[in-house]
Amino acid sequence: MSVVWREGGFTFVDEIRIFWISSFLNLLSPQMAPQQKSGIAVGLNKGHITTRRELKQKPSTRQGASKRTTFVRNIVREVAGFAPYERRVMELIKNSKDKRAKKLTKKRLGTFLRSKKKIDELTNVIALSRRS
Repeated sequence: MSVVWREGGFTFVDEIRIFWISSFLNLLSPQMAPQQKSGIAVGLNKGHITTRRELKQKPSTRQGASKRTTFVRNIVREVAGFAPYERRVMELIKNSKDKRAKKLTKKRLGTFLRSKKKIDELTNVIALSRRS
């Protein structure tokens, strides 16, 4: 799968490979904001021209936990401790295996956002235990 310069230049397959790699690298560039579709079936902005809808924020992302809920969760955490998968994730974080920890929490909790929240929470717990 290596691109080799030949006397006559690149082969057709090599040129296609170079094109796809360069277009992929262009996709990774900082201007990743969604752009208007071109109406053409091929290319970077391929697709039917549509107007994007402004979606409302979900109530679950807007609302915070109430004082009562926070209190109850703290009591349960004191009594029951951490779940086995949470202890495993804390070990992974301590050993700098962050990617593996994210994958594990994503699998257990279902969404990447919940996974990130859980990892932040467990990282804070580790930091508190190191301080005291």
